[in-house]
Amino acid sequence: KTEIQTLMGENPEKLADAFYSTLSFGTGGMRGLMGVGTNRLNIYTIQMATQGLANYLLQQEPKRDRHYVFIGYDSRNHSQEFAMEAARVLAGNGIGVYLTFELRPTPYVSFGVRQKECSAGIMITASHNTKEYNGYKVYWSDGGQVVAPHDKGIVAEVQKITSFDQISLSPEKSPLIEILDPEFDFEYLDAIKKLQLDPKEDKKVGDQLKITYTSLHGTGIKLVPRALKEWGFSNINLVDHQIVPDGNFPTVTHPNPEYPEALAMGTKQLEDTQSDILIATDPDGDRMAVVALHHDKPYTLSGNQIAVLCLEYICRTLETQKTLPENGASVTTIVSTDLLGIIAEHYNIACFKVLTGFKYIGELIHKWEQDQSHQFL
Repeated sequence: KTEIQTLMGENPEKLADAFYSTLSFGTGGMRGLMGVGTNRLNIYTIQMATQGLANYLLQQEPKRDRHYVFIGYDSRNHSQEFAMEAARVLAGNGIGVYLTFELRPTPYVSFGVRQKECSAGIMITASHNTKEYNGYKVYWSDGGQVVAPHDKGIVAEVQKITSFDQISLSPEKSPLIEILDPEFDFEYLDAIKKLQLDPKEDKKVGDQLKITYTSLHGTGIKLVPRALKEWGFSNINLVDHQIVPDGNFPTVTHPNPEYPEALAMGTKQLEDTQSDILIATDPDGDRMAVVALHHDKPYTLSGNQIAVLCLEYICRTLETQKTLPENGASVTTIVSTDLLGIIAEHYNIACFKVLTGFKYIGELIHKWEQDQSHQFL
C-alpha cells in the first residue's frame, strides 16, 4: 500500500505500467522487474505461477504417492523470499519440496532434480539481468528446462490462475518443506569430480595453472573454487570485491560475464597477479567467461572458442585412453561455429545441431539416455 501511494504521487506512469497487464509466464518461466503490481515479480505473482505449476504436476502420474520439487535461488534481492513462497504453495497442494539451505547455482538445481528423483525444479533467478530484475525458471524431471508438451501445458495452467482464492498456501514450517542438508554439496561435487577425464595429470600439474576467479556477486563462489580444487587446481586468486553475494551488484552495472565492463576488475587482477586465466561466472552460475593472459596481454575467449577447446580436449583425451565410444556424440546449436562439426568428424563422432537454447540440447541428451543410440561426450 505504501509503495502504491508513493508511486501515485511520484511516478503515476510507473504505477500504470505495474498494473496495466499480468506478468507473462512463458514456456521457460517468467522474468521481470520486481515491485508491486500484477505486471511485476513479487510474492503474489510467484504464488500464482506456482499454483499453476502445482496443478499441472498433479495432473501428471495421478497414481504417484507424492510429487517432489527441488527449489534453488540466487543472490538477487528477494530471491530467498520468492523461493519460500513457491515452496509454501507447493506444500499447500500436497507436493513435497527440497529447498536449498542457501543460495546455489542453477546447475545445482538441475542436478538436485535428478538426484532426488523430483518431478520438477524451480530456480529463482534473472540470470545476468540488472539488479532490478528477478525471475522464475522451471525444470522438468530430467533436470533440463521444460520442453514440449510440458512447457505449453504449464503455461495453460498458470493462465487459469486469476484469483488469489485459487492459491493453496502452507505455513513455512510445513513438514512437506525440507531444507536441504549442506552435505548435499558433497553429492554435487562428487558428481562433478566423476566427469574428470585425467585426474592423475590434473593433480600432477594443476597447481601450476594460476587462476583468477570472480563470481560477480553471485552464487558461483559457493562451489566453483571447491570444484576446481577437487580437480587439483588449487592455485586460485579470488577477486575479493566481487565474491561477496550481493543482489545490488555494486561493482558492475550488468552482471554479465560477456560484457567487458563486468570483467574489468577481474582482468586487472589477472594482470596484476600474472595469472594464466580469469574465470568469471554470472549471478546464477550457469554462464561463464574466460580471459587468458597471452603475451602479457588479456585475451577474452569467445563462447565458440571455449566450446572448440573443450570438445577437442575431450575427444583427444578419450582417444588417447582408448575410451572414445563408437557411438559418441556432441551437440551444438545452429548459431555456433561449424568448427565443432569438423572436430567431431576428425574423431569420427557424431555432431548434432539443434535450435538455440540449452533446453534443446538437454532434450536430445535425455533422448539418448533413454534409447542408448548415442553417448553424449
